[in-house]
Amino acid sequence: MIPDVHSHPAVWGIRPVFFTVSGYTVNSYTVFVLLGLVAALLVYYLNTRAKSAGGNALYIAIAAATGGIIGAKVPIWVANLPAMLAQGADVEMLLSGRTIVGGIIGGVLAVYLTKRKLHITQRLGNYLVPSLCIGVFFGRIGCFLAGCCYGTATSLSWGVNFGDGVLRHPTQLYEAIFVLGVFVYAQLMKEKYEPGELFRRFMIAYFGWRFLVEFVRVNPVAVVGLTYYQIVSLAVVVAYLFKNVFRNAIGSLGRSPQQ
Repeated sequence: MIPDVHSHPAVWGIRPVFFTVSGYTVNSYTVFVLLGLVAALLVYYLNTRAKSAGGNALYIAIAAATGGIIGAKVPIWVANLPAMLAQGADVEMLLSGRTIVGGIIGGVLAVYLTKRKLHITQRLGNYLVPSLCIGVFFGRIGCFLAGCCYGTATSLSWGVNFGDGVLRHPTQLYEAIFVLGVFVYAQLMKEKYEPGELFRRFMIAYFGWRFLVEFVRVNPVAVVGLTYYQIVSLAVVVAYLFKNVFRNAIGSLGRSPQQ
């Protein structure tokens, strides 16, 4: 079962409540996820507005956002399906939990299907990379404040106590720093790669990173000593490493020897 990695004890976190207005509590995680979404859309707009992308940029942005939101939820719904069926129409359970891995994969699939449906051949993937990175950056800051997605115990000087008195790897900040570095690189290099190539490299780099950081995150082991997220990450890395090989092989099957 894929766990709800955003769940944590009620007293857990650095600052789980961002502020309170008239008795209404606003969670830090919610605030930073929304900030990430706004920042991602703004960066994408600024990067594509002068690219003669027309409506294609808008369609791709909508597809990426919608697919990302749904993809982030689907693994949690599947994992908790028995509990959801047992409790009936539990809105809180339906809305709780999400996974960044599922969000990225869902966004990619949604963009692919949208482009096929609308016959869009323009490749704007390079401009999605900075947006993805800034969105994940804010999301991980929210995770850190909420205390979810925490790491294993550590004796390192920067270990963080999330509420149980144990110093743990701040894996949320590790990822925030990683994607912030990729964001800066992508902003500087997005015009220097062939269309779609920067996105391919981002998928390999991010999921390669996610595979490694899982070793110091608290997640249950699935098989052969790896977590579910490591298995998914390996699959994505292999798929994108051999993407062009698979494409050329499939293309060659449709060509006659004379061609």
